[in-house]
Amino acid sequence: MFRRQNLAFGAALGAICLCAAPAAAQHGATNGEWRSYGGDTGSTKYSPLDQVTEENFEQLEIAWRWRSVDTHLARGAGGGIWLAPARELFEVLAQEDPERWDTDLYSPRPGTSLLIATPLMVDGVLYLSTPLYQAAAVDARTGETLWSFDPKAYESGTPAVIPWRHRGVAYWEDGGEARIVWATGDGYLIAVDAKTGRPAADFGDGGRIDLMEGIPRADRESRTVQNLLALSSQSPPLVVRDTVVVGSSMTDMILTKEMPPGWVRAYDVRTGRHKWDFHTIPQSADEYGADTWLNQSWRYSGAANVWSLMSGDEDLGYVYLPTGTPTGDYYGGHRPGDNLFAESLVCVDIETGQRVWHFQGVHHGLWDYDFASAPNLMDIVVDGRPVRAVAQPSKQGFIYTFDRVTGDPVWPIEERPVPTDTDLVGEVPSPTQPFPTRPPPFEYQGTSIDDLVDFTPEIRQMAIEAVEGYRLGPIFTPNSTRGTLIRPSVGGGANWSGAAVDPDTGLLYVPSVNTHSVIPYADVEPDSGATMRYIWRWGPGGGGPTMPQGLPLWKPPYSRMTAIDMNRGDHVWMTPLGNGDRIRNLPLLRDLDLPPLGGDGRGGPLLTRTLLINALTAGGSDGGPRLVAYDKASGEIVGSVDLPGGALGTPMTYML
Repeated sequence: MFRRQNLAFGAALGAICLCAAPAAAQHGATNGEWRSYGGDTGSTKYSPLDQVTEENFEQLEIAWRWRSVDTHLARGAGGGIWLAPARELFEVLAQEDPERWDTDLYSPRPGTSLLIATPLMVDGVLYLSTPLYQAAAVDARTGETLWSFDPKAYESGTPAVIPWRHRGVAYWEDGGEARIVWATGDGYLIAVDAKTGRPAADFGDGGRIDLMEGIPRADRESRTVQNLLALSSQSPPLVVRDTVVVGSSMTDMILTKEMPPGWVRAYDVRTGRHKWDFHTIPQSADEYGADTWLNQSWRYSGAANVWSLMSGDEDLGYVYLPTGTPTGDYYGGHRPGDNLFAESLVCVDIETGQRVWHFQGVHHGLWDYDFASAPNLMDIVVDGRPVRAVAQPSKQGFIYTFDRVTGDPVWPIEERPVPTDTDLVGEVPSPTQPFPTRPPPFEYQGTSIDDLVDFTPEIRQMAIEAVEGYRLGPIFTPNSTRGTLIRPSVGGGANWSGAAVDPDTGLLYVPSVNTHSVIPYADVEPDSGATMRYIWRWGPGGGGPTMPQGLPLWKPPYSRMTAIDMNRGDHVWMTPLGNGDRIRNLPLLRDLDLPPLGGDGRGGPLLTRTLLINALTAGGSDGGPRLVAYDKASGEIVGSVDLPGGALGTPMTYML
């Protein structure tokens, strides 16, 4: 029997599938499937397939291309069905309701180009979601669309937080029944038959559930001040033991301290029966954590939502929830206290939703340091002792590691003093923050003059002048009206591309970027509708210090991949992600002999038995995007394949 290993990932407008030449099937390939966003519910992003090797990686070729079902949309008209290019339908919808997508934050029309989903593959069929929150089934061998389902989420208005993109779907089966489940930009949970794409009639209300129902300050009639929907979804739900668990997305660009809380919700995957909610913000004075919201600020505060990827342990019956920052991301004068369970890793029982244990990574968050990456479940051996562990990558460049049964840290996590002085009226930062003692940080943290770029004395002087007037300091330095240089930036460090873990070696691989943020604060205008003391406005002049010609401000690398031995808590290797040609070819740098600089993205990692693989934005034979393979033990690049477009999602692999 001969089979073929394929790699697939999302790109602009469609999906690309690369294939290797046929090779003999190997034992232990787990049927060559990819049943969950991260490969399994533990988010390992690992496949034991070994047919693609460093010897044949560069022989990969495009097997097929899939054009997104978002390009044309259908609508009832004149007693029939009108099928038209999406842009034409959007014009009609905008004429019917000029305020439908009227916001000054995003494009006035839905976008269809950013396909960031990672497909699932089960029994020869790929399942994925699209920027317009459709789901589609695709023949994994040919790329033919088998079915699609359009929940018409775009008709409801503009979703909260970076709309018109979606990371994927979840799969469930029991005997002969199988379903695809996902949540939409307008806050519905959808279930369809995996074979036909027809709505699951016995799930909720004809195949859909209103995720806003019952959540304080979230309803279908209301909009934020910026005319955004109150609640949306960008990430796949998680199915564990016949229970589907779903998070939510909420706008970061807020003007009001009153926002919906980011409850995590669970439903029976067969019937849609609501099973439980986990309150990431307590909803009564006697709930655990309410005393961390002083002045009863839990009554109106919102967010602390799980907008990214969750993980689960089927054997234990536990789900691991990485939560985000409460409102507002960069000012907390209206929510004094540590603010549980914001910016926390929370373990809950899948049957009841009861908290088993929790860890808060940031007290009283002010830097948008959400836990943006999926927790990685792995079994390790530490000092001769086997540990069922969970590792949580973070925007701030830490890996927090716990016994996933008890929540005990694998290595000590120390509460250390951090700066607390700020000129923001009413702000009271936490005097301490938790610092893992192992592993060491995988990304630069904090800012100082010593960190500034020093390619030449002249360039270094430019950098010194560029940061003049801004506030520099260690990680967790409070924001200020003069502008604090936050590093890692509010985007990380690590982000939703997350990490991958190798169950055979105990190595964890995490991509990250080296950038900074500066929060531009503004006083509230009387007629803005704002109820916060400060708001922030992004735009020209709001991004902080800039260098001439686009020169970097900091020393390299500007993105990197780090391999960490989780049995010892030590770094094994670090390699820059790309040569950084965009930077090194700048006029002031092109004649310098510089090492690899990184900066070619931080594409999500994929692990196989043979290789570490990710996509970069540059460095191909024509200077364009490419797919890169690394030796897992050394980080050496062992293969590179040009891509026809930028890869926006994390790759996956399967065998037919």
